Amino acid sequence: MKIPRDLSGRELANRLSKFWDYREVKQTGSHIILQTETPFHQRLPIPAHKPVKIGTLSAIARQVARHKGVARDAVLNSIL
Repeated sequence: MKIPRDLSGRELANRLSKFWDYREVKQTGSHIILQTETPFHQRLPIPAHKPVKIGTLSAIARQVARHKGVARDAVLNSIL
């Protein structure tokens, strides 16, 4: 799976909210804080940069996948 190279932090936060049941709690400095309660509580900081670095995006996708119990590729496909 090829990781997108032009995704901004705001776009990533919106797509995680739309497809993975996260909601924006607050923005502290240059980070957007997302939170979910399904299947249990998790907070996830998203850097509000343009674009988000590849390693950072990969780590976020891995955290979401582990939390939701799905493959990392499923998360990456949904945010493309």
